[in-house]
Amino acid sequence: MRQQWHLFLLALGFLTRIPVPADTHYSPEALNRCCRYFSLVGWLLGGLLAGLWLLTEPVFGASVTSLVVLAASLLLTGAFHEDGLADTADGLGGAFERERKLAIMKDSRIGTYGSAALVMSLLFRWQLLTALGDAAPLALLTAAAASRALSTSLMLGLPYCRMDEESKSKPLVTRSDPNDIAICLGIALLPLIFWPATLLLIACCGGLLVLGLMRFYRKALGGYTGDLLGAAQQIAEITILGLCLAMLAG
Repeated sequence: MRQQWHLFLLALGFLTRIPVPADTHYSPEALNRCCRYFSLVGWLLGGLLAGLWLLTEPVFGASVTSLVVLAASLLLTGAFHEDGLADTADGLGGAFERERKLAIMKDSRIGTYGSAALVMSLLFRWQLLTALGDAAPLALLTAAAASRALSTSLMLGLPYCRMDEESKSKPLVTRSDPNDIAICLGIALLPLIFWPATLLLIACCGGLLVLGLMRFYRKALGGYTGDLLGAAQQIAEITILGLCLAMLAG
């Protein structure tokens, strides 16, 4: 249990800016194994954001509250996934050769493609949360957990694209065990058994999304990087919020 607790803390420190104890065990092997708890971290983040929504929405309304929640999400995660989305958009949109794409992605400067991708991501989530209204807290919970599980599952079907040591200062999860991915998916989807229609819709559409991204990433780079996983999380989150809104409308 102590080992699992340290893995969860490592996942929490990796994906968020939430402080973790200084004595949390770190090793490259532990970092790769902690991906099993990425969706649990998502549930925690989603719970915090849902709680903020419930406190703020009666005072400011859905539109302003959506912006407050998005700002809080950026603060809690340090814009971790948004950074991956921007780097991915710049790299894949700004070059044709694989090596050049990787070189652009590891550049800390943001370009036109990355800026446009960030703006569209934030606008989509703002409008979707505003339209969801009272259903937004549950949608935030679901999207935060399931999107991280879906992006993590990409590591099963793709090899890691190694980049040189100067690419990123932060360590990366470069390989995964199928059991860890299964645990991550189980933690994300198991609570949804209380909403069978939601579970079925997210499982089906999420599976198609993962297969599509796998094919696209394999064609573009031959594998995945941390930036590509961050971009996948953003795409999955927007997709899941859209599915929740579609179910609400239906």
